[in-house]
Amino acid sequence: MSQAKPNAQKLNTDYLIIGAGAVGMAFADTLLAETDANIIIVDKHHKPGGHWNDAYSFVTLHQPSAFYGVSSKELSNGNRDEIGLNQGLHELASGAEVLSYFDQVMKHTFLPSGRVQYFPMCEYQGNGEFSSMLSNKRYKVAVNKKTIDGTYFKTSVPATHTPSFEIENGVKFAPLNELPQINDAHDGYVVIGGGKTGIDACLWLLENQIEADDITWIMPRDAWWIDRKNTQPTREFFNNSIGTQVKQLEALANAESVSDLFKRLEQSGVLLRLDKHVTPSMFHGATVSQAEAEQLRRIKNVVRHGRVSKLGLHEIEFSGQQIPTTPNTYHIDCSARAVPVTQTYPVFDGDAITVQTVRAYQPVFSAAFIAHIEANYDDEAQKNELCTVVPLPNHDTDWLLGTAAQMQNQYRWSQEPGLRDWLVENRLDGFTALVQPSEDATAEQMQILGKMKETVPAAVANLPKLIGEVMARQQATQNS
Repeated sequence: MSQAKPNAQKLNTDYLIIGAGAVGMAFADTLLAETDANIIIVDKHHKPGGHWNDAYSFVTLHQPSAFYGVSSKELSNGNRDEIGLNQGLHELASGAEVLSYFDQVMKHTFLPSGRVQYFPMCEYQGNGEFSSMLSNKRYKVAVNKKTIDGTYFKTSVPATHTPSFEIENGVKFAPLNELPQINDAHDGYVVIGGGKTGIDACLWLLENQIEADDITWIMPRDAWWIDRKNTQPTREFFNNSIGTQVKQLEALANAESVSDLFKRLEQSGVLLRLDKHVTPSMFHGATVSQAEAEQLRRIKNVVRHGRVSKLGLHEIEFSGQQIPTTPNTYHIDCSARAVPVTQTYPVFDGDAITVQTVRAYQPVFSAAFIAHIEANYDDEAQKNELCTVVPLPNHDTDWLLGTAAQMQNQYRWSQEPGLRDWLVENRLDGFTALVQPSEDATAEQMQILGKMKETVPAAVANLPKLIGEVMARQQATQNS
């Protein structure tokens, strides 16, 4: 006879946040700072940090630590790396550092406030109901204001990803999480996937005495990369970060076609690619240093046959093609797309908020910004106008569409009283403070700012032509 479910414990809160990952934490942090609301946070993991709990041990941020995390607490120590492939640039926090950081935020900021209740190891069922994953405890929450979905991005990591291809018994195959546990030699290493985790796996192998010729990199699609030097958020890198934004505007203003646009972006150093002879068809916002790009280019055995269909003991099969492998070759799964979602929704919808990117590939900034809008505006239509979603990139041309959407958002924000001040003061923004008038600005920097202001109208005027070409391509693909 089955045991009856216990009655749900009744809870009450102003905001119910689903997910204690970076997005949920950044949203909660801004609510705490800008309202007197009570908050309940529900999460499946045993500690805050979301997918960082499942990440591989050698993972680091791909962007400077200086503008990651929550608004109220610095993650970075302000250091620049003195050694390694990120040398000279602002430090990149390790996965362990990120997890510790979010744990400290929860323990020393959120919970001591007396306004946050945190329920780890709990699964949300919807309609304000959640239950413990370890016991039969159930909860029912009366939400006074809003329920926040902080899990929209559904970040996929190799450790929890199910490969889409067949794997023959006996094949040496594992997610890159297991690379540090290897303790014997292999015939070679096959990295499956061309995204951020594929980059990390290749760099880890090269840094750990594996010869470049012993690495096979299966690249279903080549990608455009962002040069990390151009993402540094301090004045000493002004000519790189803000200067590159001007070069980006110039490329948009002068491009005669989409292919010409990407040619200009590469020539001006806005974007990088692995192989000068292969035109990328993917853009996920991956960020690399020039030194990392040089290391990755040492790998010459790059396989571009599309997606793997089967891993065998002696062959790796693709659609209509195959390449050899051996029973003693180690195959590394990096095929998970980090953020697999493609559909977008209104951010504000009645008593629900779905946190999405309102600035390209900046989810934590977006979460803090959306929370600020929730805390300070009443009209839902105005909130959604200020929080127009910048879709997550996938195809190469999504760089253009995302840039256009982001430019529109930046313009809207500049017209809204008080928002500029918030952006300047919020550390997750990264760059707005740099383009403000400053006594520290050099004559060269002022010239760059002048060029930016001068170039914006021409870039905006040329956008419809370029976007029209992208739309026509997409329509032709759908009709074929």
